[in-house]
Amino acid sequence: MAGTARHDREMAMNAKQQLRQCVDPVEKLRLQCLSRGSAGIKGLGRVFHIMDDDRNRTLDFKEFVKGLNDYGVLMEKDDVEAAFKRFDRDASGTIDFDEFLVTLRPPMSNARKEIIAQAFRKLDKTGDGVITIEDLRGVYNASHHPKYQNGEWTEEQVFRTFLDNFDSPYNKDGIVDKFEFLNYYAGVSASIDSDAYFILMMRSAWRL
Repeated sequence: MAGTARHDREMAMNAKQQLRQCVDPVEKLRLQCLSRGSAGIKGLGRVFHIMDDDRNRTLDFKEFVKGLNDYGVLMEKDDVEAAFKRFDRDASGTIDFDEFLVTLRPPMSNARKEIIAQAFRKLDKTGDGVITIEDLRGVYNASHHPKYQNGEWTEEQVFRTFLDNFDSPYNKDGIVDKFEFLNYYAGVSASIDSDAYFILMMRSAWRL
């Protein structure tokens, strides 16, 4: 799968180094998440979703602060306030959950977004805008998975675990939409400096 442990380690180290010089509050938050690897932003999303008791997919400042504390993010009070204001674009006193994750996602070039979209289209065999277990049959080979080889998992379990990598941590429903797929690869992308290398990695991983 196109997101390796080595990239994760390199990204975590780079993020920690950049944090020392970083002054922008949103970038500080992004780097603290990325210092945990490509799933770091997804992890923060999970914490916030657990706190969203009324499921209205918004967070007020108090919830925002609690979520950062629960996730172990270390930021000065002024930086937290400044970051919240940046996310709260309409100054309503709350931030939209999905908008927050999009803003926090590391920026990507159009070339990277396009290759991710190509991979998504290849996996979405039925063309309905989501990837499911049915889509994976014939595209992703379960027989190479060690747990399938030793009889511990069925093909279905391999597919489901594979989908869970991309799925929103707060809603593991075995269905992956474009937003979730892009969020995952934004984390992987942050660990790779070169567009050419990222594109090559995606092409080889998905035989594009």
